[in-house]
Amino acid sequence: MFRSVLLGAALGAAAAAHAADARHPTVIELYQSQGCSSCPPAIANLNALADRPDVLTLTFAVTYWDDLGWKDTFASPAQTARQWDYARGFGHDQVWTPQVIVDGRGDVVGARAGQIEGLLAKTPARSGPAIDLQGRTVVIGSGAAPAGGADVWLVRYDPRTISVAVRAGENSGRRIDHRNVVRELVRIGRWTGSSATLPLPADAPGLKTAVLVQKTGGPILAAVRG
Repeated sequence: MFRSVLLGAALGAAAAAHAADARHPTVIELYQSQGCSSCPPAIANLNALADRPDVLTLTFAVTYWDDLGWKDTFASPAQTARQWDYARGFGHDQVWTPQVIVDGRGDVVGARAGQIEGLLAKTPARSGPAIDLQGRTVVIGSGAAPAGGADVWLVRYDPRTISVAVRAGENSGRRIDHRNVVRELVRIGRWTGSSATLPLPADAPGLKTAVLVQKTGGPILAAVRG
């Protein structure tokens, strides 16, 4: 059932539009819980996209299923809070699982692969600032920022396939394979339109890094992965 986170000159100005590529991918977020019986098809669809070079799939685990028989092994309040930011930004009254969001611009349930592909096809190229990683910093170019600025998020995720045996709740007896599970979600700064260089914390062993520049609960303006 459904239940209702030395490049200064090159980065000096935003391009008219940025097509997705392997380093600056379109971001596909899945909000799910191991306790939700409707989630496995969406999880499988996201997993099938994980190796596509022009997208970054991220699996977020929410907490609001944890009191219904099975506590998700990856869930965190920060990830639930991120989904609520989207709910407010999209004008939704509630959150639910599964929910797939593409570049912070639109959402679908994601239980059918065609839903995700359709949303991808109509998501426009980004026109936000140029962005890149340089050592232990992220460098963000200048450009037109939304009113009040945008958040800069550090996302660290596990690129492995992680198989979880669910022993209670709606998916009791099932084994669920997750990919690109988000393990850290940290706001590291704000972008207000001027070029900026922000430090990054030390790498986390076994995890990969992405940085997102994003209007709260809304469009991802820029994204880069290491």
